[in-house]
Amino acid sequence: MSREGAKFREVSTSKSLFAFLRVSESSRFRPLLNDTDRLTALDATEYTAIMLAPYATHPEQSPGRRHPEPEHPYRGVFQRDRDRVIHSRAFRRLENKTQVFTRRYSDHFRNRLTHTIEVAQISRTVAAELGLNVDLTETLALVHDVGHPPFGHAGEHELDACMREHGKSFDHNLHALRIVEHFEQRYAAFRGLNLTFEVREGIIKHSRDYDAATSPQLAEYRLDQRPPLEAQLIDLTDEIAYNTGDLDDGLESGFITLEQVRAGVGLLDRFYREADRKYPAALDKLKFNEALKRMLDALAGDLIAHTRARVLEAGVDSLEEVRAWPERLAAFSPPIEAARRECKKFLHDNLYYCPELKADKERGRRIVREMFDHWMADPAKLPASYQEQISAGSSSPARVVCDYIAGMTDTFIAEQHRIASGASS
Repeated sequence: MSREGAKFREVSTSKSLFAFLRVSESSRFRPLLNDTDRLTALDATEYTAIMLAPYATHPEQSPGRRHPEPEHPYRGVFQRDRDRVIHSRAFRRLENKTQVFTRRYSDHFRNRLTHTIEVAQISRTVAAELGLNVDLTETLALVHDVGHPPFGHAGEHELDACMREHGKSFDHNLHALRIVEHFEQRYAAFRGLNLTFEVREGIIKHSRDYDAATSPQLAEYRLDQRPPLEAQLIDLTDEIAYNTGDLDDGLESGFITLEQVRAGVGLLDRFYREADRKYPAALDKLKFNEALKRMLDALAGDLIAHTRARVLEAGVDSLEEVRAWPERLAAFSPPIEAARRECKKFLHDNLYYCPELKADKERGRRIVREMFDHWMADPAKLPASYQEQISAGSSSPARVVCDYIAGMTDTFIAEQHRIASGASS
């Protein structure tokens, strides 16, 4: 471990830039110690570089974009990536894609977009505490779900089943990469959003590993190595967001009861008992809200503490050492990991496949299946741009139809299904 890395750990929980500068022995920081004017004049890239841990992703070391672009005068490269994601059409469509509940139950329940915002909020907090690149982490959180098709995981499973009948498959992470590389068209100079290497890598590697033998098209993304810590966090903060969010919406829906939750989710029950002692006269729902808030905080706090401990134990002192480590370093502690698994199992057993949601899932799968078959049988009914891809031979008919469906919102594909059903009848 470098001397600078050790000094960073001494103040890794501090919010003060001056605190880090005081303990740092690096020559690149010394001129700043007595130059407050220089400190206040730091641009975004310089400030980010100073505040990052040695094992974080430093933007100045990025391989960059596919198509070189001039630097922005006051936004760093990952800030620009974040803004490009937010302004993309795929990101806006998340507002009308199912998380767990369809809109007919309540306008207050989470959709894919509000869930994404919650993941980003948790991710930023965790990344900042670990000295990671907050801008990169936020970008990965915001983009992590743009590849989801309509009707949530039910729609994704059905679309994958359709593709497997044609010797192919559907993976929402790979589709997200195709979206940012090809389908988004906002710039005259190039296709896609022209995101940095780290964002593109994190899109596919944040939640699983690929190998070059089965995914040769991804070989450029260092498949034999771990992704940066900023990407490793996303799958875990995603779980924090949807486990706590789905408990909240599930109880509000009435499909699960407070008694069920307390009996099945030990971590929440512990905090509920604390809230009950502190606020005995409060409504049960407010006690639940207090417990859920503390549960989220416990999960995030444990992720910070245990990941920091693993990084320290591993002695990694650079991004390259993080990449070369034999396993992912971001993780929950064993007790909290057990609590996470318990919560996830409870939601699967009692909410996700409950009778009240079963009909919605079946309807979503049926619509995806019937529209896939509809456009495969008659590609002339696809929009002209998709027909052109088939005619040019750039993609197989199945992949073109899959891409078209995967980009749809719940309401749009439901309307297309209504039109197609009316026409066929």
